[in-house]
Amino acid sequence: MTLAPETTDLKVQLRLSDDWFTVCDLGALLPGRGVAALLPDGRQAALFRDRTGTLYAVDNRDPFTGAAVLSRGLIGTHQGRPFVASPLLKQRFDLATGQCLDDETVRVAAYEVRAA
Repeated sequence: MTLAPETTDLKVQLRLSDDWFTVCDLGALLPGRGVAALLPDGRQAALFRDRTGTLYAVDNRDPFTGAAVLSRGLIGTHQGRPFVASPLLKQRFDLATGQCLDDETVRVAAYEVRAA
């Protein structure tokens, strides 16, 4: 199936501290696929759009390996919670909270995200 490019002027924005940072056009986020974005402080965020259009953003760095790869992970749901599975060791991270679903002592940063 081929998806037609979305034609909208909406931008994806992340809340950083007390301000919004524009990351990309909404059309750059394909449902089910992740995109990595460089933040002003040098960190990376992994952005996702699920098939319902809900936007998520978490830290792109996999805390188990240190590699910036979460944007390349597979997204899914577990007990109603959306997650991204790291492409390296397969740990799952809740997209809304950043909590690791496989090790409760580990989490990644989760960002408030909007299309504006």
